[in-house]
Amino acid sequence: MAAPTDTSQPRLAAGCRWGPSSQSGTEETRMVLFPEGAIKLQGTGRQVLERCDGQRTFGEIIAELQTEFGKTDPEKIRADIGLFLEQLQKKRIVDY
Repeated sequence: MAAPTDTSQPRLAAGCRWGPSSQSGTEETRMVLFPEGAIKLQGTGRQVLERCDGQRTFGEIIAELQTEFGKTDPEKIRADIGLFLEQLQKKRIVDY
């Protein structure tokens, strides 16, 4: 499976959906439900996956996160998010 390109439009894969939110301390936690189980997401992982709506491109998601995390190296943001989405694609949680 390949890493997303700038024009890829990541989205939750068929059979996957957002589950209920919960509050853990001061951090909101969301779950993604998929046929084999569920995964809890918080922090940056949650922020990335919430942007994977099938409308935004990978390039747009990266640009939004680079604005939000301006002090972080832009290439590191791109590499980390690309790897994160590639791992989720291998688990059939994300398509692009």
